[in-house]
Amino acid sequence: MPELRWVGKEKVVNHHLDVPFRTLRNVYTFASEGHAAASRGDAGGNKIIHGDNLEALKALLPEYEGRVKCIYIDPPYNTGNENWIYNDNVNDPKLKKWLGQVVGREGEDLSRHDKWLCMMYPRLKLLRRLLADDGVIVVSIDDTEVHNLRHLLDEIFGSRNFIANIVWQKRYVSNVTAKFLSDMHDHILVYSRNIENVKVKRLERTEEQLKDYKNPDEDPRGLWRAQDLSASKPYNAGRFEIVTPAGLTVTPPPGRYWRCNREQYDKWIADNRIWFGKSGNGRPMLKSFLEELKNGITPNTWWTYEMAGHNKEATLELKTIFDGASPFDTPKPVKLLSQIFEHFCSKDSCILDSFAGSGTTAHAVLKLNQQDGGNRKFILIETMDYAENITAERARRVMNGYGEAGKRIAGTGGSFDYYEIGQPLFLDDGNLNETLCIDEIRRYVAYTENIPHVQQTARDNPHTSYLLGMANDTAYIFYYEPTRSTTLDLEFLSTLNFKPAASVIYADNCLLGRAFMQRHHITFKKIPRDITRF
Repeated sequence: MPELRWVGKEKVVNHHLDVPFRTLRNVYTFASEGHAAASRGDAGGNKIIHGDNLEALKALLPEYEGRVKCIYIDPPYNTGNENWIYNDNVNDPKLKKWLGQVVGREGEDLSRHDKWLCMMYPRLKLLRRLLADDGVIVVSIDDTEVHNLRHLLDEIFGSRNFIANIVWQKRYVSNVTAKFLSDMHDHILVYSRNIENVKVKRLERTEEQLKDYKNPDEDPRGLWRAQDLSASKPYNAGRFEIVTPAGLTVTPPPGRYWRCNREQYDKWIADNRIWFGKSGNGRPMLKSFLEELKNGITPNTWWTYEMAGHNKEATLELKTIFDGASPFDTPKPVKLLSQIFEHFCSKDSCILDSFAGSGTTAHAVLKLNQQDGGNRKFILIETMDYAENITAERARRVMNGYGEAGKRIAGTGGSFDYYEIGQPLFLDDGNLNETLCIDEIRRYVAYTENIPHVQQTARDNPHTSYLLGMANDTAYIFYYEPTRSTTLDLEFLSTLNFKPAASVIYADNCLLGRAFMQRHHITFKKIPRDITRF
C-alpha cells in the first residue's frame, strides 16, 4: 500500500505510547432542573473533559477501549485561519521548534501540513483503540487536508475499512468573494474498525419516492422502477451489443458502458429484469422492485443543506442558545450530527467527540434521545479554555431549555460529569503517584490485566477489598496501601474469603516460596515494577 511520508512522521508513529497516563479529575456533576440529582462522578455516562485531547483519550482507555460505537471529530481544517498551535511534547529537536507557534497560512508556513499530520496521527491511533469492533469513525474536513487525511485513515484503520466520503453541502448560497470557485461543500469521511460488522440504518421510503414505482408490464412481482442499464464508470466487459425484442441492435451511448457483463445480462433477461419499453425498442432499463426495498432505501453520499443543515443554520442555533451572542466561529448544525448518529448508531450507543468545540455533538445526542426515547451517551473532549463556558454551558442550556419567552425550546433533561486532566499515575522515578485515588490506580491495573470493565470488582465485594476482578478463572488481587508496605504471605492469604483456582497477586514484597506458589497457582507481581506501562 502506498505510504504517506512527512517531516516528523517517524517521531509520532508511536508517540501515543510515550504520552504519560493521567487520571481524570471530576470537577463537578451537573443535573438538569427536575432531573434526578446525580451524585458526583455518576451522571449516567455523559462526560465533558477539559484538557489536551491526546492525554484525555489515553485516560479513557481503561474504561472505554473497544466500547465506543461512534466517534465524530471536527479537527482543525488547517486553512490558515484557525490560529491552532502544535503543542505535542514529542522528543525531537525539529518538532520542539514548532511548540507554541501558530500554524501559518499556505505559502507562509512551509511545514504547516507536516504539523497537522503530526498532530492528527497519534490521536487517530488512540481513537482506533477506543472504537468498538462494530463502530465507525466520522471525520469532517475540507479540501485543504482531505487528501492527507485519507492516507492517514487508510494507514491506521486500513483501506478496506473505508465506508464512504460523504459530501455535505455546507452553504445554501455561493460565496461571492471567492477568488475562483465558491466552496459549497465539506467532506465527511467514514471508516470502520471492522467493516464486516458495520450496519448502516437505511432511509424510510417517502411518498414522493413511491410515485416512481409502476408496473406497466404487469410483472407478478409487483411495482418496480426502471434504472438505466448504462453507466459512466469504465467497465471493459460492458461493451457488448444488445438486441431488443423488436430486433433493434443497441450499444452503450458514447462514453458509457453497460453496468454488467454478458453473462449477468443473460441472467437478467431470463429473470424478466430488463425492460425495453412498451414498443420493445426502447433503451434497456433494469427493473428495481419495490418489494426488494422492505428494509428501506440505501442512503447516498450527497447530503444537501435541506437534509443536513448548513453553516449559517449552525450559527443561528448557537445565537439562540447564547441569547444572541455568537461565541464560536465554526459550529456544525445539529441536523448534520443527528443525521450521522441516526445512520451509524443504535439508541444506546456511546458517542465520542475529541474536538468538541461548541458542543454540537452533545446537543444532537440529547435531542435524539428526547425524540426517540434513546439512551445514547456522549463523551466530549475540548482542549481550549472555552470548554466550560461554551461547550459545557451549551449542554447545560440544552438540558434545561433555552430561548426567549414564546419561542422557548424545551429542555431535554439529563446530566453530565465535568472533568479536567488529573495527575500522572506514575512519577518520574517510576513509582506510583500515591496522592491519587486508589480506585483510579485499581482501574488502571485491571485494564493492564485485560479484565473487562464489566468484570471488574468494587472494593466492597464479599471476598476481599483488594480484589480487582475475575477473568479466565483467575482472580486478580491488588494488595496495595499508599501509607504502608504490603507483603504477600500466609497471613495475607488467610484473610481471603475465597479460594480461586488461580490468582495473580500484586504486593510490595513476597515471602511465599516458589514451590508453594506453583502448587496453589499463584503468580506474584511486584508493585510498581510489574505494573504494565502502556
